[in-house]
Amino acid sequence: MNEPQTQTQSDHSSDYTLPQSHLHNHPHPQSQSQSHPQPHTRRPRGFAATATATAPAPASASSTPGKGKREREKEKERTKLRERHRRAITSRMLAGLRQYGNFPLPARADMNDVLAALARGAGWVVEADGTTYRQSPAPSHMLTYPMRSVESPVSTSSLKSCSVKAALDCQPPSVLRIDESLSPASLDSVVIAERDTKNEKFMNSSPINSAECLEADQLMQEFRSGEHDNDFRGTPYVPVYVTLHTSVINNFCQLVDPEGVRQELSHLQSLNVDGVVVHCWWGIVEGWSPQKYIWSGYRDLFNIIRGFKMSLQVVLAFHEHGVSESGDAMITLPQWVLEIGKDNADIFFTDREGRRNTECMSWGIDRERVLQGRTGIEVYFDLMRSFRTEFDDLFAGGIISAVEIGLGAFGELKYPSFSERMGWRYPGIGEFQCYDKYLQQSLRKAAKSRGHLFWARGPDNAGEYNSKPHETGFFCERGDYDSYYGRFFLHWYSQTLINHADNVLSLASLAFEDTKIIVKVPAVYWWYRTSSHAAELTSGYYNPSNQDGYSPVFEVLKKHSVTIKFVCSGLQISSQDNDEAFADPEGLNWQVLNSAWDRGLSLAGENALPCYDREGYMRMVEVVKPRHDPDRRHFSFFVYQQPSPLPQQTICFSELDYFIKCMHGEVGGDLVSC
Repeated sequence: MNEPQTQTQSDHSSDYTLPQSHLHNHPHPQSQSQSHPQPHTRRPRGFAATATATAPAPASASSTPGKGKREREKEKERTKLRERHRRAITSRMLAGLRQYGNFPLPARADMNDVLAALARGAGWVVEADGTTYRQSPAPSHMLTYPMRSVESPVSTSSLKSCSVKAALDCQPPSVLRIDESLSPASLDSVVIAERDTKNEKFMNSSPINSAECLEADQLMQEFRSGEHDNDFRGTPYVPVYVTLHTSVINNFCQLVDPEGVRQELSHLQSLNVDGVVVHCWWGIVEGWSPQKYIWSGYRDLFNIIRGFKMSLQVVLAFHEHGVSESGDAMITLPQWVLEIGKDNADIFFTDREGRRNTECMSWGIDRERVLQGRTGIEVYFDLMRSFRTEFDDLFAGGIISAVEIGLGAFGELKYPSFSERMGWRYPGIGEFQCYDKYLQQSLRKAAKSRGHLFWARGPDNAGEYNSKPHETGFFCERGDYDSYYGRFFLHWYSQTLINHADNVLSLASLAFEDTKIIVKVPAVYWWYRTSSHAAELTSGYYNPSNQDGYSPVFEVLKKHSVTIKFVCSGLQISSQDNDEAFADPEGLNWQVLNSAWDRGLSLAGENALPCYDREGYMRMVEVVKPRHDPDRRHFSFFVYQQPSPLPQQTICFSELDYFIKCMHGEVGGDLVSC
């Protein structure tokens, strides 16, 4: 064999290099002939590899195997990143086709399903074995569209002649046959070539581009898209609940204005509202002494609601509410909890700078007996059990139809990463809230179990509350969020959220057996169109572009058979704001809705901001009753939040009435705005 053929191969072919000792001991028969080069043989493994490792190797090649291995590892990592990016693009394409194109794609659709759906939508015939051809329908099929009466210079006869001529021009002389030996690239060129030929034919000889046919086509599009824009008659009935304002109960658990409550309920009843939602605040009920529960004000309120024979949903709120002009919370956590926090501030969520957030208690104390001998979940359970016992008559009478369990900031299942008290403003990415000593102990335990104790820390390059992803080393494109450490940390961070939900809901199922339990899920839609989804990561949802972060959360919620209340946010954000924040409310809605529905979970909705105009109401209806969902799925109910008691609002009642009728499937688009 010639000397150049015995030299070490390049890094990418080192797996196929035969060692020198092996070449000397086992000469290949073809080595005697120059016309038959030595084939690459796979590197020996097992005992053969051990034997060859002991053989002497040339000094010049001693560093090549290590270098080649490092290069291969880097290439593998780059390949993984490219594959994740490709899957992210594919998922967005599938979501867009389902939402806007009405393509009935399965949940685990691949590119074959996408190509088949696109081909069928373009008029092609795709058989089960993949045979694809184009076959124009009979002319009679082209005339079955119902037309509405409009004043137009286009006559019916010209529309018919145009459609028939176009159909005849589109008729191919024979069915397109595809050679199975063609490569995918060759197949694309064949299809594109045929399409270009047909386009040239249409441009030159067909009247399809004439003024009459274009105007007729516009009429058809107007008919298909505009006829039923605001017509929800016959759609499924979705119950509507209205949230009563928090101010009806004061901090001493007293009903403030009974007559005002009756007036508001009378207004709601005249609008055919199905029920009301009332928040029961932990800071009011158990506000002064542990396990001393005061329900008197809520008893008076519930009795008034029962007199109106309205359904009632109750929210057990374990967080603080509202901020006064001085910056203090209007409804705080219980005073005895705040007193404990003065001596042990680690019972609260903490950011990297060590600032404590008293909106809710840290999930690190769920199993720590730091609340006068009780753990966090025991405190929650004791309040649930007291509520269930106190209002047993309302449960038995069916007045209380559901109970919502607050699981985090704002009652939503999320970390308090977007606290305005800490200076956060939209569209900041927020900060990780895992620096109290109890969560740090959990992180250290997880890192130790992985064998990387130096991972027991939060990221030091994740920016601050109002940073943007590209300004940080952690959330930027190809940032540390997708490194080995980043994936470990984010998995632990989101798993802590999941464990908290699992622990609390396990006890809630015991306290409220046979009662519907609701969990509120946030809509963190800003920076959704970036790779890292930074705002979702800091809030506890490990949902970058290469991973579905809602599936593991919804699996736990499915385990407890809860109803998900999804906050319909971002519907009133301008397109300019969406572009600046890389926001995508519709994309997030579609991901969350499909992930929940695919698991058989019941979904409900709630508006995040007050809405007063027809356009805003219609956007909410479109989310609750998706027009383009192939399975015709919809929300089980909707909760309308009002900023102030209804009689004090300067809103158009006809618009609110229109919204409720759309939800009930009763309106036909004939109401006018005020």
